[in-house]
Amino acid sequence: MADPTYTPPDVWSVDTESGGRFANINRPTAGARTEKSLPVGDNPFQLYSLATPNGVKVTIMLEELLERGHSDAEYDAYTINIGEGEQFTSGFVSLNPNSKIPALEDRSGEKPFRVFESGAILVHLAEKFGEFLPTDPAARAEVLSWVFWQVGTGPFIGGGFGHFYAYAPEKYEYPINRYAMETKRIFDVADKRLADSRFLAGEDYTIADMANWPWLAPFVFGKIYNEAKTFLSIHEYENVARWVHEIAERPAVKRGRIVNKVWGDEDTQLRERHSAADFEGKAI
Repeated sequence: MADPTYTPPDVWSVDTESGGRFANINRPTAGARTEKSLPVGDNPFQLYSLATPNGVKVTIMLEELLERGHSDAEYDAYTINIGEGEQFTSGFVSLNPNSKIPALEDRSGEKPFRVFESGAILVHLAEKFGEFLPTDPAARAEVLSWVFWQVGTGPFIGGGFGHFYAYAPEKYEYPINRYAMETKRIFDVADKRLADSRFLAGEDYTIADMANWPWLAPFVFGKIYNEAKTFLSIHEYENVARWVHEIAERPAVKRGRIVNKVWGDEDTQLRERHSAADFEGKAI
């Protein structure tokens, strides 16, 4: 059956609740809604995030830097519950005017400054520590191309497929088919690349993998959007699966994926992270 026809008004305005999982916080305006400061720890980096795919990118990066011996990459991580609208507090908006997680404050120098948007945070940290981003111009361009490929494709997977398949108040054929097609195309791009290369940007593990892995891995593991793994026939993408499982075994990835996680089994959650000791007793 065809979806009912919607005739857009001449001028759009908010006159009804949008419905869906995030209807209680969705508004067409930016800025703070409540006055509330952010907590601040003692480490050089202050991260305010949630263990969604975009948030996991940064915690993996920070844990990888620590794994390589960069003790000055120590960080405090505080959970921002986006379902409860904590991204709209005055403290968070001061770090990210776009009110999206993650947001980072770099306090390693004389003057603290903000870095927001996950791709920008990855590049900032890679350049600061000289890790996971090559300096050779051709290799660097390849890494950045795959990083920003993910920045461009993420909305199709999350706000597109994920929203209409799992979160929208009604399931309509057209948007689900449209974004399922695009999500499968994205997987196919990655699968064809990984047929020729161990990692996305070549033979070395880089921020290109850190950017993309948190989005593609949950589909392979069947941990996102209900039955999406079966619906999208994710088993077809054997090279993506090989890459996902290899990266999943990295100690830093095992740690990074549970930071700011507040759902699932208790031993897979870590609401706040202040030191390596916080991982004791966790299932990693």
